[in-house]
Amino acid sequence: MPTNASIQISLPLLAIAIGLYLLLWSADKFVSNAALVARKLQIPAVLIGMIIVGFGTSMPEIVISAVAANNGNPGLALGNAYGSNIANIALILGITAVIVPIKVESGILKQQLPILLVITLIASLQMLDSHLSFLDGIGLILIFMGLMTWSIRQGLKHRQDAFAQDIRDELDIREKPLSEVVIQLIVGILVLVISSRIFVWGAVDLAKTFGVSELIIGLTVVALGTSLPELVSSIMAIKKNEHDLALGNILGSNLFNTLTVVGIAGVIQPFQVPAQVLYRDLPVMVLLTVALYLACYQFRDKPFITRWEGGALLAGYISYTYWLFISI
Repeated sequence: MPTNASIQISLPLLAIAIGLYLLLWSADKFVSNAALVARKLQIPAVLIGMIIVGFGTSMPEIVISAVAANNGNPGLALGNAYGSNIANIALILGITAVIVPIKVESGILKQQLPILLVITLIASLQMLDSHLSFLDGIGLILIFMGLMTWSIRQGLKHRQDAFAQDIRDELDIREKPLSEVVIQLIVGILVLVISSRIFVWGAVDLAKTFGVSELIIGLTVVALGTSLPELVSSIMAIKKNEHDLALGNILGSNLFNTLTVVGIAGVIQPFQVPAQVLYRDLPVMVLLTVALYLACYQFRDKPFITRWEGGALLAGYISYTYWLFISI
């Protein structure tokens, strides 16, 4: 007969499992069908890749952080965003590069790498006063809007970019009737909202049950769960020889996480930034972003992330995770 303790643990774990499954399913439906709608509206493929796919792969983080902030759980929201960024570079790109070295050919992605580095540094400096205010959140969202405006202009100038071709190849595979696309898009949005609430409840309850901070749960369980779409899409892209799509997924997701996920959380519920974020999580995120920049800008005719570099990223993620657990 199950004890009260086992019930207290099993219920939040079940909520996390069900919520995560539905979250990832609905996020995939949202991304693929939103991209198909954009294509039917004759939006250039490069813009679909940079805006819709980037936004869509970050939808789990955006919705979860918004719900968490609205429920008064800002630590979960911040841990989700920064933990996902760390997992995207160290874990996902690490695994992907170990499988196949990632070639970087897209001019647009090469432009986004220094932008991601600068934005990561700006976001880190913004946190030094240990407070994310309403104005800080607005500032991040405004930077994001400016970046999107610039990206749209650049995308329209480089319609034949390697990244754009990868997106066109993916959309050719997924072509469906418009009525089916619209229905799946609506269902995806509804399930996304419902599943995020289930997932957040489970994560918060799990933190209370084990007596750990919501920040730690956000950096581990939530960040890993919401990064699964990037992992799957990057591995599938690399197997299809769509290297720029694999890297583009990560760059787009990290830009959205840093600017919109944290920005929305700050606008909904301004909060104090835990000290651990300043001396542990932010430095790790900055160092990984610098490492990614250097790996992709080596002095080669065609820069790429090697297997050795992928292994080093994985080792970094394992070390960081160990640091998290010994600090509980």
